[in-house]
Amino acid sequence: MRKLVYLISPNKIHKDFYNHLEKVLSQKNVKYFQLRLKNVRKSKIIQIGKRIRKVTRKYKVKFIINDSINIAKIVNADGCHLGQKDGLVVEAKRYLKKKIIGVTCHNSKSLAKIAIKDKASYLAFGSFAQSKLKPNAKKASLNILKWAKRNIKKPIIAIGGINNSNYRKIIKSGAKYIAISSYIWDNPKLKPEIAIRKFK
Repeated sequence: MRKLVYLISPNKIHKDFYNHLEKVLSQKNVKYFQLRLKNVRKSKIIQIGKRIRKVTRKYKVKFIINDSINIAKIVNADGCHLGQKDGLVVEAKRYLKKKIIGVTCHNSKSLAKIAIKDKASYLAFGSFAQSKLKPNAKKASLNILKWAKRNIKKPIIAIGGINNSNYRKIIKSGAKYIAISSYIWDNPKLKPEIAIRKFK
């Protein structure tokens, strides 16, 4: 089975999170797990990151830190994801050597071309629907995925408001992986380990 999911952490890590993460990753359809925590002190993110690292390693999932190349290095993550204001890919690659460096490209061909020139490991486009995680995110169209599929040889990740009812058309349009968070962690109807099974 091809791993389809780029899983992003919930906004807050509760004590039962690690147990749920084990169950979710054991379903074997998650390729990447990104730790994305805003307004949390660095020492706390490092503490959480080291614990998550053990779980992702156990299930052979690539562990990505959002925003911080420094934290990615300290916790020995597999890589780092950079937004457009989080620093340069070239500097991140120099600092993290052969690690994965992903870049947010929104709905922009020009940002994508810069990311390719800078040798980013993967490109993320979005948001494709209303997202709880980023309610004010810029909207992206499926055309950007179709263009990327034709023109980019790097893995393409689609992000923003993706759920069990819209992910197939996003994959068909050209995304190799779908980034999901709220549908897994904030789903009032399904436990995380059940929700993750919807993405095959």
